[in-house]
Amino acid sequence: MARAQVAVLRTTPETVVEDFGRLMRLANFTAHLPKEAPTILKINISWHFYYPACSTTPWQLEGVIRALLEEGYPAENLIAAQNRTVVVNPETGAVRNHHVPVLEQYGVRTVWLYKPDVKWIVYEPKSPMLVLDKIFPDGITIPAFFIGRNALHLPTLKTHVFTTTTGAMKNAFGGLLRENRHWCHAHIHETLVDLLAIQKEIHPGLFAVMDGTIAGNGPGPRCMKPVVANLILASADQVAIDAVAARLMGFDPLSIGYLRLAHERGLGVGDPKEIE
Repeated sequence: MARAQVAVLRTTPETVVEDFGRLMRLANFTAHLPKEAPTILKINISWHFYYPACSTTPWQLEGVIRALLEEGYPAENLIAAQNRTVVVNPETGAVRNHHVPVLEQYGVRTVWLYKPDVKWIVYEPKSPMLVLDKIFPDGITIPAFFIGRNALHLPTLKTHVFTTTTGAMKNAFGGLLRENRHWCHAHIHETLVDLLAIQKEIHPGLFAVMDGTIAGNGPGPRCMKPVVANLILASADQVAIDAVAARLMGFDPLSIGYLRLAHERGLGVGDPKEIE
């Protein structure tokens, strides 16, 4: 497998918004997100309160949107996508995490994936599934409007009680599966690998931009000890960015189930020795 590329920058509060644009260009985002396709900004709200490292930050969101607009991606083709969980109210979270003023400033609309006007369809993956076809024997349902659109994930640098670390791959868990996705937690590592395989089938472009200005250490994604790291990461390889993030947090990426499985199945690069 060819060496994957992950861009990592140190940043400051004064330069962070501009640094996100520089980061994305270092990772050559325009080569991975076709401009003719609309782009879904998959926001991460792990809690409807602001808590450091927990959710997509407003400076991350603004930096990404500005970079997209500067490179000619029309605002009307950018769509913020929000899901909910049994414990999180995303509409409250979008306000408390200061996403709303950023989206309004740049004219980016939001799709709430749980609202009745969002159509969900049964999707039959071309790739062999590890567990999703068994967890959902009546069919794997996904949002219909995801098909044919780019996906740009906006995770943060943090640990997670179920998956050790969480990042780009885990961010798809909330977008592609409905609220009954908690059925998957017993097989969460295999689930994330299945979801990445599906993403590669339905999205013409995939990219991730991770905020590590403040990282989260402990029983994430909520109850964490904030750690000032001042790091930001970007990559088109969802496995590689999560592997680099894991390494930065002190873990061996290939000791983490979802990264090892994704690497072994050729869905991305999880071995740091093969990442540039």
